[in-house]
Amino acid sequence: MKYILISITASVVLAACSTNRAEEKQQVANIPAHYPVATVKKAGVAKEVELPAQLSAYQQVSIFPKLNAYVQTVKVDIGSAVSKGTLLMTLEAPELEQAVVQAKEKYTRAQADWLIDKEKYHRLQEAARTAGAVSPLDLSSAAAKVSADSAVCNAQKAEWRLQQTMIDYLQVRAPFDGVITERNVHPGALVSAAVKDKPMLELKQVDHLRLQIDVPEEIAISLHEKDTLFFSTSTAPGKKIAAVLSRKSMNMNTQFRSERIEADVQNNGNTLAPGMYADVLLESKGNETALSVPRSAVVTSTERKYVWVVRNGALTKVDIRTGNETTKEAEIFGDIKEGEQVILTPADDMKEGVKW
Repeated sequence: MKYILISITASVVLAACSTNRAEEKQQVANIPAHYPVATVKKAGVAKEVELPAQLSAYQQVSIFPKLNAYVQTVKVDIGSAVSKGTLLMTLEAPELEQAVVQAKEKYTRAQADWLIDKEKYHRLQEAARTAGAVSPLDLSSAAAKVSADSAVCNAQKAEWRLQQTMIDYLQVRAPFDGVITERNVHPGALVSAAVKDKPMLELKQVDHLRLQIDVPEEIAISLHEKDTLFFSTSTAPGKKIAAVLSRKSMNMNTQFRSERIEADVQNNGNTLAPGMYADVLLESKGNETALSVPRSAVVTSTERKYVWVVRNGALTKVDIRTGNETTKEAEIFGDIKEGEQVILTPADDMKEGVKW
């Protein structure tokens, strides 16, 4: 009987010990784990960004014929350096030249008719000073004829000048200083004003280039005109060339979420060429309205970016989007305020609502 009682007593003691250990474990589980925290600051994050870019001519034009004509002479070829006003090529259109001659003859005839009728009208005016010599109807008819002749003369003069202007289009001249980069015609070829798929000549200004860069929107907002940037090309990969930001498009590409910016580049010595690719290094000063946290506080998943914020003594997961980032800091935008505390190094098993 004593043996049985001892066994029962031992069982009770063991059960009590097991219960105490379970309670201790439960108490330990209820104790919140503490992680290092960081304070959210209102400050942008400056960083250097390397982006692809392209050089293009400051001015370029595709030269098409104004009218249907035959190519008579071509005075330039690809690589030819030309100045503004230089004669590039001449065209010929015999029917247009004949039209100019006819228009001039019609103008000369109309002018002669106007002068004759004008002289007759003046004589009638002189005769009308004698009472009854000229009827008022004849005088008014003569005046009307002079007016009509004047209108016809002016119309024929305008037509003649129009045809003469068209003749001037047979001489093709350079609109600005540059280099011929494309030639698609030769003497004897028929060119048409209606054909727009291939120009006769392509002219580009190469001593002054545009460095064109498509900048992501989160970086573009921090860039301003006259900011300095550096770029290099594959022809001289170790050489950094300085340029100044000249203009911003002030328009965001909705497909790529980027803004086109340009820097003017003086191409002294023609060491660069339109169409070259370049690598641009620019400094993004950061968004002045952004908040920043240590980079380790930002958690990135396949679907979202978020930080763990300590609010009202509990952990809260807050979705964010990031701006400039370095290895140490990141700009963040979202439902978060300056001065709040974020978990510096979040753990994978952290849960929302856990007391802090």
